[in-house]
Formats: sequence, C-alpha cells, structure tokens
Amino acid sequence: MTLPPPPPTDATAPTAPPTPPVALSELLAREELGLRRIAGPADAELLWVHTSEMTDPYPYLLGGELLLTAGVLLTDPDHYVSRLVEAGASALGFGVRPVHEAVPRGLVEACDRQGLPLLEVGPQTPFTAIARAVWRLMAEARHRELRRVTRAQQALATAAARPDPVPAVLQQLASQLGGRAALLTAAGDEVRAAGREVTPEAAAALTRLAGVVARARPGSPASATDAHGDTRLSAYALGGGEDLALALATRRRGPGDHTVAGVAVVLLSLLTAPHQDADTANRSAALVRLLLGAPPAEVAPLLDGGGADSDPGPGSHSPSRADSAPSSGSWRVVHARRTDGAPADALAAGALGASLGTALLDAGGGSDAPVRLLLPYREDAAPLTARPGWTLGASAPVPVTDLGAADSLAARALAHARATRVPLTVDAPASGLAALVPPERAAAHARALLAPLTAPLADTLRCWLSLHGSWDRTAVALGVHRNTVRQRIGRCGALLGKDLDDMDVRTELWFALRQR
Repeated sequence: MTLPPPPPTDATAPTAPPTPPVALSELLAREELGLRRIAGPADAELLWVHTSEMTDPYPYLLGGELLLTAGVLLTDPDHYVSRLVEAGASALGFGVRPVHEAVPRGLVEACDRQGLPLLEVGPQTPFTAIARAVWRLMAEARHRELRRVTRAQQALATAAARPDPVPAVLQQLASQLGGRAALLTAAGDEVRAAGREVTPEAAAALTRLAGVVARARPGSPASATDAHGDTRLSAYALGGGEDLALALATRRRGPGDHTVAGVAVVLLSLLTAPHQDADTANRSAALVRLLLGAPPAEVAPLLDGGGADSDPGPGSHSPSRADSAPSSGSWRVVHARRTDGAPADALAAGALGASLGTALLDAGGGSDAPVRLLLPYREDAAPLTARPGWTLGASAPVPVTDLGAADSLAARALAHARATRVPLTVDAPASGLAALVPPERAAAHARALLAPLTAPLADTLRCWLSLHGSWDRTAVALGVHRNTVRQRIGRCGALLGKDLDDMDVRTELWFALRQR
C-alpha cells in the first residue's frame, strides 16, 4: 500500500517550532554520547527526537526529526530511507546491538545516496540519553533566542526615542535582522530604507508584497512572505492609516525574527499615524514614551493635555471642549469583566471604552485578564456609573504618577464587586475618621502593625474583612477554596497575635490595611 505524500504547506502555516532548531553538529559534539556520523551530509537541523521500530514510520513523522531505531524490522534499507526523506526527517540514528552487531552496509549506502545523515549509536548510549541531550540543547537555544529578541526590542525602543525615529528604527531593524528594511507605500514608492541593497528582482518582488498588504481593504492580509533565491522577503501592514507597509529582505528567518519585526510594526504604526489633533498626538507620544520606559512623571504633561469626555449619562451636563481638560491632571483606573463571565473580545472592550469616554484601554487579549481602562477625571463631570452587562471596579482619582497603585486598587475593587454581586465598586479616598489621621502617620502605623504578614496574607485579610468575614464570598473574590481562606486567616491571627473575632481588632486592622 502506497501512502500519499504530506500535504503542501501554505504561507499561513507555521514553518518553525517555537524554539530554534538544534544543529546536528552540536549533538555530535557531546562526547559523552559517543555518536558518530557514518553517512550523509554533516549539516542538518533537528527539531525533535522520535523513536520507532516500524517498517515504515512515515505516517508518524512531522518533519525535522532525529529518528532513532535499532532496526528490528529493517528489511529494505532503500525503501526505508526513501520514506524517511519523503517525510522530512532530518537524520537517522541507528543503535547497534542487540539486534545488529554493526550498522547494515545497505543502510549506509542508502543514506549516502539519498542525502540523509546517519549516526551510529553505541550500545552504551540509551536512546533516552540522546533525547535528553537534544531537549537540553533546544532549551539552551531557546534561551539564547529570547536574549537576542530582548536585546533587539531594547535597541528598537531606544531608536524610537531618537529625534528622527522612523529612519532610526529602520536602521536598527535592518541591523538586528541582517538585511534590508524599507517603508513602502501601496503604490510601491520607497519612503525610507536602511540596510544592505537587494537585487532588482528581489526589490520588485518586495514591492509586490507591500502592495498586497498596504492597501487597507476588507479581507486584506496583515502580512505576506515570499522568497527570491536565498533571500527571504516579508511585508507587514502598518496601522497608521496611510497605506504603508514595512518590507524586509533577509538571508535568514529565525523563530524570533517575526517577534522583532512585530515590535517594529507597532512602533512604526505609532510613529507614522497621520492627521492627529494635538490631544491625540500628545497621548500617542505619551504611550510610546511609556512603552520605552519613560517615568510617568515625564509624560504627565502630555496626558494632561485633555482627552475624551466621560459619558455623562442621559440628561446630564456635558462640559464643552474648552472646559473639559482635567484641571488636576487626575485619572481613574477601571477594571471590568463581563457579567456573564465570558471573556471580552476587542469589539466589546472598545464599546465599553467608548461608553466611558476613553480610548485608553487594554482588552486583555481574550484571556482571563480583565479589561483595564484609563479614564481622565474632572471634578465637574458626572460620577462614574455602572454599565449594562459589565462588572466594574474603579480606583479613586490619582495623579498620573500613581497609576501603578491605582491599578492594584481597581483590581481589588473589581474583586469586591464580583464577590458582593454589585455592578460597580469604587475605591474611595479616605474620609470620616480615617481622614483625621495624617497620611504619613497612618502609613507608618500600618507598616508596623502588618509587618509580620506576607503580601498574599495581607490581601486575603483585607478581602475577608471587606466582606464581613464571609469565607465563601472571600473564596469567590480571591479564586481559591474556602478552606484556603480559613487557613490564611488563621495564619494571620497567629502571626499578628490578635483575636480576629474581636471587633476592635478588626477595626484597627481594616484601618491599617486601607493605608497599604
């Protein structure tokens, strides 16, 4: 029975594993394994290891394997090797003894003829030791690739902060990928370029790719790839709205290169975004600077330049643009989850942001993370209100320099809202008796009182007290079992040396936890 050949791969299918391949030479260099190449070429790349004693392992191979066998059912070396080559195997490892005293001569000749590297595996080397060595080499390669990508991201971020950022980003990208990077229009005009020149034929092919992705039409692909000889070509649509594309021509395409190109696409989309009014331009600049590591205080003047008006609700006064700028430069952080528990997609998150009057949001990528929004705060605006279908937790208004702390407060407020089944909880600033104590004295007292507690224990205690000592609702809010809550609260009482059933103790601890 003849099996069909593997299905052809298309341009959208993944062409590389999440880790870089391991060179066969690196495996052979492991002297403790005692491997010896006895046939076939010296150059090969290994993606994984597979062991099989089948007469035809073709149906179970994905390509790129080092196949290990003792030749238990080997009868026709030529057919066996041809099937491995057809399946895309990278190399064959043959274990001598107990089945064969030596590698069969016919197998050696077949591997030489068909260009498949053949390794002799001595009887002292278990196949599992080879697999373990390959996994270790893959982990090392993955670590090297992650470090390379991180360095490239940092270099691109630094380039984007220069006075003339677009050519600087292109030059750095070309250097990191070892090729040419160009900004092209949909008509094929070169706006900017950096890196080594390519042949006219490759340049024409790159222009065609850019034309495919640069035109913002429904259904247009966001990226496209091609090859011209040994040159790999790629084009990525930019999101600035100007029908621009980032075009790349490189000699190689490693697993991390697509990530590096993606970072460049984001930066160039921001840097080339057209027709922005002053407020939008300032906020885009602030976002870029924050992404590049600028301290919040540095970007505060850009964010304070004004923003979208909060939704005042039916019948409420909507301040005009002239008087809508945040007078104190304050902001709220809001965390939101769908009331039905379903993850929020980008469209739903965008609609929520529009209803709250902000485009500054993180949709959470469809994962279990909440939608996070940044809302400008104005004293003359209507108060924040609940939104149908959503559960919201909001921080008190804070200056831009305190957004990190406000993010934590919004997360706690959302947890409280979900546990108490209310649509909106706002973490309000100190009032009443708490407002009578100077903040620095209150913070010092809280640090001293809560010093024995770890952060998870303190968070559990705070949630438990906010829910009036309810084990079940605290467990729901924290996403843990009720017995875990009991154990943590018991640990808190032991570490603090206090009776948590005493209302005076609870009151003092609640005051202290509010100052954390």
